[in-house]
Amino acid sequence: MTTKLEFFVTARRVDASGSVATCKEATLTLDTALAGRRDALNPAELLLAALSACMIKGIERVVPMLKFSLRGVEIRVHGVRQDVPPRMERIDYEIVVDTDEPDRRLELLHDNVKKYGTVFNTVAPGTELTGVLVRTK
Repeated sequence: MTTKLEFFVTARRVDASGSVATCKEATLTLDTALAGRRDALNPAELLLAALSACMIKGIERVVPMLKFSLRGVEIRVHGVRQDVPPRMERIDYEIVVDTDEPDRRLELLHDNVKKYGTVFNTVAPGTELTGVLVRTK
């Protein structure tokens, strides 16, 4: 039997202009204002940020196992929201890796991201989730 990881986050409304989420020793300002805020992520943006973080963390996890030479990673994510019912209907992503590894190793890295990402595999069944992993130019 495997031990299951558990996660705990607390979110609290500060006032009509926003909220705060806390987890461990981290605090994150949330855009929950009806008018929106430029200095915080709204819930849909948080979802895309969580997906991006999941991909980067997955890469960090497999780089040592694959002995993959990596100088940097950038994730670009674009989400399209459907109005009725409200949901993220499509997410497109581009993982840009700064590496000299051959193309087949890039494919292997991308396969690992898709196969072992917690957030990736949570979002994928209910959303059209497509993307590529490419090297920097």
